[in-house]
Amino acid sequence: MATSAAADHLVAVLSSWVADAENDAEWTGIHEGKVGLRIAQRARDYTTIWFEVGQRTVGVEAFLVSAPQENRVAVYEYCLNRNRTSWPAYIGRDRQGDLYVMARHPVTEFDAKAIEDLVGAIYETVELAFPTLLQIAYRGREKSY
Repeated sequence: MATSAAADHLVAVLSSWVADAENDAEWTGIHEGKVGLRIAQRARDYTTIWFEVGQRTVGVEAFLVSAPQENRVAVYEYCLNRNRTSWPAYIGRDRQGDLYVMARHPVTEFDAKAIEDLVGAIYETVELAFPTLLQIAYRGREKSY
């Protein structure tokens, strides 16, 4: 369980980072104990990144794609191969099979530099993985006339 001081620190650091005119991010608020930021993307309109304070780490996650209905093995193989070379963000799945970009960072080292690194890693992972995952997941759906 996160301490109130750690949660307050998270909100203060994130809101200060968003307020900086150099960052092109929007504050989305606090929902169910998570703090959200929204960033513009080229691969899709935007990505919302959620930050949540735990006992020792700040968990970070951003929705990537819904659970693949086709070509699951190829989709998961792509994710595993991508995770071998990605850091600090990686692709994981939830209980429903939806794919997320996730990361963890020590609470004691959470500052503007950490936000910059985490947001950058998530941005890059979405930019590179999103189009590829859609292509793999929906391969073969094109109609031939």
